[in-house]
Amino acid sequence: MRRIFRIIIDELTIRTEEPFVMRSQIGALTTQLPLLYASLCTNALALAYTHFHLAPDFLTLVVPAILVPICFVRVIIWRRMDIAKLTDQRVRYQLQRTVILVAVLGVAFSAWAQSLFAYGGPYEQAHVLFFMAITVVGCIFCLIHLRPAALLLTAIVIPTFVIRFAATGHPVLVALAINVLIVTIVMTAMMLAYYQDFRRLVHSTQLLARMGEDHRRAAQVDALTGLANRRRFFQDLDVAISGVEQEGVPFALALIDLDGFKPVNDLYGHQAGDLVLCEVGRRLVAGLGGNLIIARLGGDEFGLLVTGADEGAPLETIGRTVCDLVAQPISVTHASVKVTASVGFAICAGPGRSPEQLFERADFALYHAKDHCRGTAVIFNEEHALEIRARRQLEHELQRADMDAEMWLAFQPIVNVDQAHIFAFEALARWTSPVLGSVSPGAFIPAAERLGLVKDLTRILFRKACAAALDWPDDVRLSFNLSVEDLADAESGIRLIAMVRQCGLPPNRLIFEITETAVMRDFDRASTVLAALRALGCSIALDDFGTGYSSLSYVNRLPLDKLKIDQSFVRSLGIERSSRTIIESICDLSKNLSIGCVVEGVETREQVEILRSIGCFKMQGYYFGRPMPAAAVLAHLSQERRPVMTVA
Repeated sequence: MRRIFRIIIDELTIRTEEPFVMRSQIGALTTQLPLLYASLCTNALALAYTHFHLAPDFLTLVVPAILVPICFVRVIIWRRMDIAKLTDQRVRYQLQRTVILVAVLGVAFSAWAQSLFAYGGPYEQAHVLFFMAITVVGCIFCLIHLRPAALLLTAIVIPTFVIRFAATGHPVLVALAINVLIVTIVMTAMMLAYYQDFRRLVHSTQLLARMGEDHRRAAQVDALTGLANRRRFFQDLDVAISGVEQEGVPFALALIDLDGFKPVNDLYGHQAGDLVLCEVGRRLVAGLGGNLIIARLGGDEFGLLVTGADEGAPLETIGRTVCDLVAQPISVTHASVKVTASVGFAICAGPGRSPEQLFERADFALYHAKDHCRGTAVIFNEEHALEIRARRQLEHELQRADMDAEMWLAFQPIVNVDQAHIFAFEALARWTSPVLGSVSPGAFIPAAERLGLVKDLTRILFRKACAAALDWPDDVRLSFNLSVEDLADAESGIRLIAMVRQCGLPPNRLIFEITETAVMRDFDRASTVLAALRALGCSIALDDFGTGYSSLSYVNRLPLDKLKIDQSFVRSLGIERSSRTIIESICDLSKNLSIGCVVEGVETREQVEILRSIGCFKMQGYYFGRPMPAAAVLAHLSQERRPVMTVA
């Protein structure tokens, strides 16, 4: 008996573990309950009217005067209910109160109707029967989303109805009672089935809503750090620009790039790199806060939006804070690593700026910081704007340039001072523009890479270099620089190999120089292309060695034949002991790995003597010859019988 009682109580209780279902129920009831009360009031007034002169005034006037206003008040309450403002606890309270009120009103209206059955003739009694049967059916349908209320109303009204009229013994009333009972059973079964379908639909809707929220979050939140992602950042950037245009609220865009992040990935693995990114994101959120929007834009690049910033001083403070936060050591698996941050700011203080323009300015400031003052913050200024305009003009002229006519090569000798012999010339790209004049390769080669022209540039310059080298002695080799785009994909590698086979020079006279940057984008692809070139008989040299973050790891993994020590170490040779120590270490490394070593940037006799004492005999620099046009190479080689050491 207790078990049955618990089941009944459970069926009549609103389930708190399903808040989404409760809100769906109360949402449906805001429409259906006013209809229920309106129908109940109308039918009750009609029943009171037909019994007005037959039943006592208490039944036809007083009782309706009490019950109808109650129903009317409930209609107003439900029509004014703001579900969005209700807490889950309040929603449950409203539903549970509705169940109780349905029971109370069910008892009241049922007792009132049965009291009226004793008055009047057959028509009035038929009206009572009609009221109880049809009104209950309508109420059950209106309560179909609130199963406890529908079941409770059915349990209160129908049994008393059946017993009351079956007890009369009148065949018609007995048949009517049985008919109503059967219909009620069928309706109850349908109601229960519908309610289950309703719950399943609600749960499905909830699941879809959660999936939609997950997809929305995935579309706008970085999965690794939990910060806003690139898409969300640009949405916020659009909003910030609208704020400037409509309300005059200035802001600043900042781009943050981590210096030294790639070595962490290479040395400790991607898991350690992920830990670094997460920790940097956490520090930025904890250390900046305020009116900042922080996002991870991809890789090791982060973005900031600083609302209300229209001058440099606050941004400089934020920039220093960012750099200080990032510079603190970060604990990864079994190690502590350190990275730094370079920051570029662009201020938007008035209308007329597009997201692309602001991003370009911040990006320019960022790379100005990385090139000139790594680990600090730079705010975009008018000087930078002039540089951007100059860069755009350069790119415009480069796009319309006749590369075959305007591009040419200068050749700088690479010597073996021990043998007093020039063993190679490095081909150095030059551009003489009819509009811009002589353009530095440090300017036009990165521009060609940005514009996707570097492959055409490589093809033209390589053809010209090989044509010039065909006139050189057979023991003089050609050293040619490859761009990152030349190693980017299989198609580029195939094109490069075809160029080597068609150039007319034996592959063993070719040296291809690469930088660490050229292999960082896709190390495996670059390594495959270089291995194929080496298999043909070409030599591979790693240029600017000692300046990259992870050159040592590449020495072991790449198919190298030579290291070219960066000229920055030679400049301070004889001044700083550390420079000599570094060069000695690199020379020892190359000897132990059985690969050659060339020192770049040699300009004085003193430097030559120091390098010879270290054991470095292959050198390149102004001391042995400045870059010269192809026509001057043979004349320079004709002087080779003179000791190279005396070459000015």
